[in-house]
Amino acid sequence: MRTDLFGAEATLAFAAEWAARLQAGDTVGLVGELGAGKTTFVRGVLQALGVERWIKSPTFNLVQVFETTPPVLHADLYRLGAGGFDEMNDYLGTHICLVEWPDRMPELPYTHVFKFDFIEGGRTVEVTLLEQGAVGL
Repeated sequence: MRTDLFGAEATLAFAAEWAARLQAGDTVGLVGELGAGKTTFVRGVLQALGVERWIKSPTFNLVQVFETTPPVLHADLYRLGAGGFDEMNDYLGTHICLVEWPDRMPELPYTHVFKFDFIEGGRTVEVTLLEQGAVGL
């Protein structure tokens, strides 16, 4: 499924629609260049789940956990070095895991991949649903 989004508000609204569909145990890979809309998408999901504070990417601490219903883990793996991040396994199955730069941990059991890209006047996002229990991108 491909959707064109024009402006941050459109990305937030798109994310809010997905917030209603996602559930604990979903691991979502967010793919795209810097500035493509990955964190804006996360912000939209979290706002739809009731988070009122400003959401920024957890680039330096890698993860943020939000006690929403269902709970959400937001990971930005851009700076992840070799060896992975084993603590993330503690959240799989109990949280919606929104993972920016999923290529840094392709072994996670991703259920969805959202690929963000730039188009003239906005961005496009292509959503791929993976088979339940599939491992890797």
